[in-house]
Amino acid sequence: MSEQTGAEQAGAELTGGTQNHAPLAGADQTVFEQVRVFDGVADTLSPPTNVVVTANLITAITDERPPDGWGLARIIRGHGRVLMPGLIDAHAHVAFATVPVSALVSADVGYISIHAAVAAADMLQRGFTTVRDAGGPVFGLKLAIDEGTVQGPRIFPAGAFISQTSGHGDFRLPTEVPRGIAGHLTHTEVVRAAIIADGVDEVLRAVREQLMLGASQIKMMAGGGVSSAYDPIDSTQYTLAELQAGVDAAADWGTYVMVHAYTPRAVQRALRAGVRCIEHGHLLDDETVEMMRQADVWWSPQPFLNDEDAIRTSGESARANGALIMRGTDRAYELAIKYGVNLAWGTDTLFDPHLATRQGAQLAKMTRWFTPAETLRMATSENAKLLALSRERNPYPGRLGVVATGALADLLLVDGNPLEDLSLLATPQTSLVAIMKNGELVRGEPE
Repeated sequence: MSEQTGAEQAGAELTGGTQNHAPLAGADQTVFEQVRVFDGVADTLSPPTNVVVTANLITAITDERPPDGWGLARIIRGHGRVLMPGLIDAHAHVAFATVPVSALVSADVGYISIHAAVAAADMLQRGFTTVRDAGGPVFGLKLAIDEGTVQGPRIFPAGAFISQTSGHGDFRLPTEVPRGIAGHLTHTEVVRAAIIADGVDEVLRAVREQLMLGASQIKMMAGGGVSSAYDPIDSTQYTLAELQAGVDAAADWGTYVMVHAYTPRAVQRALRAGVRCIEHGHLLDDETVEMMRQADVWWSPQPFLNDEDAIRTSGESARANGALIMRGTDRAYELAIKYGVNLAWGTDTLFDPHLATRQGAQLAKMTRWFTPAETLRMATSENAKLLALSRERNPYPGRLGVVATGALADLLLVDGNPLEDLSLLATPQTSLVAIMKNGELVRGEPE
C-alpha cells in the first residue's frame, strides 16, 4: 500500500484518492524514482517513493513499480534525494531586480526587458518556479515565458505601481512639477513602471488599465519608503476613499489589492479599505497585527537585516530609514508568530545584480525565526494560498506549491535534506540536481 504525504491526502479529492498502483508510464511521462518527498505541507519527508508526472501534472505518488516497468517514461533516478515543490517568491520585481536605479527613470524599455529576461531565467535556475511580481513592466516577459520563447518562472503580474502624487511611486524630477491638467506622462509611466493617480476617478482608471493589460493582482502604494525621493517613511498615502476605489475595482474583476506600507497608520487605513495583503510592515505594533489577524489578511514582510544583504542606500535620510527598517525586522516576525497571521515570504530585490543571486540565501536566513520546515512551507504551499487570492485573474489555474496527485508539476530534486540544512538552497548550482517547471525539465537529464 502506498503511503500518503500530507499534501497527497489534502489533494486526494482531485483524483478520487491516492493511486496505489502507478500507471504504466509512457513517452509523455517523467518518473522521479526513489525520492523522499517534502510535499510542501508536512514537517517530515516521505519514505523512498516514486513520483509520476504526466504532461504538466503529478499523476501518481507510489512506492510500487508497475510489473512492466516505466515503459517509455523519462526516468530521473533520485537515489534517496529529496523531491520538493518549486519555490515561490511572493514579492519579486523581475523587471528591476538587476538593472541600476537610473534605468527606472531613463532607460529604454527594451533595455529593461532584456535584463528582465536574463533575470527571469536565472530565477528559474535557482529553483524559483513561480513569482508574484509586485510591480514593473513584465506583461510582455510573462507572455514570452508562457509561450516558451524564453525561460523563467510563472509570473503573477501586478503591472505598474499605482501611486499618489509625492507617493512611493512618484519618480518625477522636481522640474516636472507642477504636472498640469494636460501634462505629459513621465518616463516611468510611459514604460509602465508606475502610474500617478490622484482621486477616486484616477485610481479607478489606473486599476482598470492594469487589469486590462493582464494584472493578476493590483499594487498600490499606501505609505512611505526607504529611499523615496519625496515621501518620508512615516507618511500615509491615499485616502480611505481612494484605497477603497482600488479595492472595489479589483474585486469587480475577481482579484485583490496588495499595498506597500510600513507603519501602523498606513496599514490600518489599508485594512479598513479591504486590502488583502500588506507588503513590508516592519514598523507595525500589536494593535495593527491583531487587526490583520482578525481581517484574515496576508502579511508579506522581507528578511531585511544589517548583514551582507543589507539594503543599499545613498544619502543620510535613506540610510536612516534603512536602519530603522532593519531594526524592525525581528519585531515584525515576532509579532507575526505571536498573532498567527497569514505569512508570506518574498525578497523585494531591486537594482542589485549581486543581491539577486542571493534569492535562496534570503530564504535560508529565515531560520533565524522559523524552522526549516516552517520556512519551506511558507515558500511553497503557503505562498501558493496567497497566489490563489487572484481567483478569476489567476493566470495558472491548478494547484501550486505542493507535491500531490493532481498538482502542477513544479518540482526540485535536492542533493541533500533541506529540512535539516536549508542553506542548500543558497547554492542551487550544486544542490539542485533537477528542476522541473510545468512538467518540463529545465535542469537535469533522464538516466
